[in-house]
Amino acid sequence: MTAPIGFAVGFVVGLAAEARIVRRLGAVAIGGGLPAGAGAAAEALVAQGVRVLVSFGLAGGLDPALRPGDLVVPATVRTDETDFPTVDIFGIGTKGTLLAGTTIITTAIAKNAAFHRSGAASVDLESGAVAQVAQRHNLPFAVIRAVCDPAERDLPPAALAALDRQGGIGLWRVLASVAAHPGQLPGLIALARDAALARRALVRAAVQIRL
Repeated sequence: MTAPIGFAVGFVVGLAAEARIVRRLGAVAIGGGLPAGAGAAAEALVAQGVRVLVSFGLAGGLDPALRPGDLVVPATVRTDETDFPTVDIFGIGTKGTLLAGTTIITTAIAKNAAFHRSGAASVDLESGAVAQVAQRHNLPFAVIRAVCDPAERDLPPAALAALDRQGGIGLWRVLASVAAHPGQLPGLIALARDAALARRALVRAAVQIRL
């Protein structure tokens, strides 16, 4: 389904860097990358009067066919309880299902299990919470995400320690994690490379959006 143009759009993001990408497109609230923060951010946007909610940012790959930097615009967000349909408000086209995670899926084995259990091609921690807020307020809801970590890769411990509640990267926490577990450094470098690919995909998507 395609929504009409002329609404006030609110973007829920996890990272401050993601907020900068879409700042020109509408209201933005940073949720810090976790479901509770995303839900609070979405509610804050609704209180500002937005008429459409968008979950925007990075996603993890569950389908092995998805590569770092691939854009994910799902038709459905799947939680344990229900499926939430999205709206193609930007005319990009929607496809497949995104899993609304409750905790970070850190290993390739766990990603494979989630893929086969849910049938979802990708996963994030924010879209489910945003979908619930949109449903509660009877608002259209969309998702634009880019794959950061592919299905076959484990996440290094430093990646779990990096993000703070304001959506910033805590460099000292990353360095402390690397110092404690230096063997994760190659994985961390690969993750940084893939995150750069994902950010470029989000920038390209934002440039193409016309409201």
